[in-house]
Amino acid sequence: MGRKNVAFTVYEHVEIGPAAAEGNCVARVDNRVIFVKYAAPGDIATLRVTGKKKKFLEARILELHQASPLRSTPFCSHYGICGGCKWQHLDYQAQLQAKQQQVADNLARIGGVEVEEFRPIIGAEHTRHYRNKLEFSFSNKAWQTVFDPEQLVQEAALGFHIPGRFDKILNVDTCYLMPEPVNQIRNDIRDFCLSHDYSFFNPHSQEGFMRNIIFRCNTAGQWMLLLSFGYQDDAKRIALLEHLATRYPEISALLWTVNEKRNDTLQGLDIHCYKGEPWLTETLEGLQFRIRPQSFFQTNPEQALRLYREARNLAGLNGTEHVYDLYTGTGSIALFVAAQAAQVVGIEYVPEAIEDAKENSALNGVSNCRFFAGDMKQVLNDEFVAAQGRPDVIITDPPRDGMHPDVVHKILELAPERVVYISCNPATQARDLALMKEHYRIAVVQPVDMFPHTHHVENIALLLKR
Repeated sequence: MGRKNVAFTVYEHVEIGPAAAEGNCVARVDNRVIFVKYAAPGDIATLRVTGKKKKFLEARILELHQASPLRSTPFCSHYGICGGCKWQHLDYQAQLQAKQQQVADNLARIGGVEVEEFRPIIGAEHTRHYRNKLEFSFSNKAWQTVFDPEQLVQEAALGFHIPGRFDKILNVDTCYLMPEPVNQIRNDIRDFCLSHDYSFFNPHSQEGFMRNIIFRCNTAGQWMLLLSFGYQDDAKRIALLEHLATRYPEISALLWTVNEKRNDTLQGLDIHCYKGEPWLTETLEGLQFRIRPQSFFQTNPEQALRLYREARNLAGLNGTEHVYDLYTGTGSIALFVAAQAAQVVGIEYVPEAIEDAKENSALNGVSNCRFFAGDMKQVLNDEFVAAQGRPDVIITDPPRDGMHPDVVHKILELAPERVVYISCNPATQARDLALMKEHYRIAVVQPVDMFPHTHHVENIALLLKR
């Protein structure tokens, strides 16, 4: 290995080690750390290096000589291409063990914290068809997995972005993330548009009529469908919407918008309702949540219910506490704990989410919740605390980047008896806990698997004041 350029180097008969960051597995050869994609702990394989970083190499399996007993047969024909469900090749119990270890490693290596009670991860009862939201994009040219010089004509596509490529869309036939009829409706839309000469979006020229679609569903079997068009064409728009409204009575919210921006976000767009109401209603433990196209709501409602119950139990509320719910989103957790608290104060950066939270609070007749919009590190100041009251318990559920250091320091200054820290990124959670460990002990850690067949894991940490 004297060469500086190690790309395409081959290592033969390498034993693959444990699962690690981003769903890869770790192997070690000649004192080099190699992260291997789509491998399983215990595999013996020949590896081809695909990239070199400062401290490690990246590789893929060139030939699998001996399969790990932890391996499982992937169930999706798009496995390894679309970028989703990267752990289909791992037995589900092996996935759970890897996620539990991921949380433990982050807390120990990044946070340097001691955990008094590390509870077993809460696995999902359903590992397929568990999501309530998916987005699919159109492209005038489908991503080709195999180059065939005799078939140079590239069909239009409706599916997922190839990882790391904004302009490449894989045509999806069957996806196992949402329940049916998501595949039936999506494929019907594609066939209808092709047979009626609807143009598909070109991400380079920013031209084309069909741009993307968003599916949402609830546990009652109702569906929301939002179609984004690249420009106005009333005749074509109405024809497609009427086709869907007539054929699929389960679509209770059929919506549309025109997006002429250079990105696919819904921000700033006017969303119109063609059929039904412009929302879905989800019910969790008797609470109703009105979900609009722009709303954030946990995409695995079955596991979200388990997550919220665990967080509420760890909060240890008896009805007298003043609770702050930081990064409250649409107020799901705040409303979930409101019946066991004297008052709940929710803070969230996104104003639209706070409007949803207020609406959901009114919808459920909850009168002891207050919601505020703004940048957390600016809103959570002395004047705010003086006006809203000092918290006895803080529940925080920040985005993947974790909490700003100013927010962590403010929590330490407020010194609540309990902090329940929910995180979708154990690495940034561990970083934040390291800043708090002198003032709080980590009494309980409870991982929850929200996304089977991926490396992502949700984690709850209960902090008790020393």
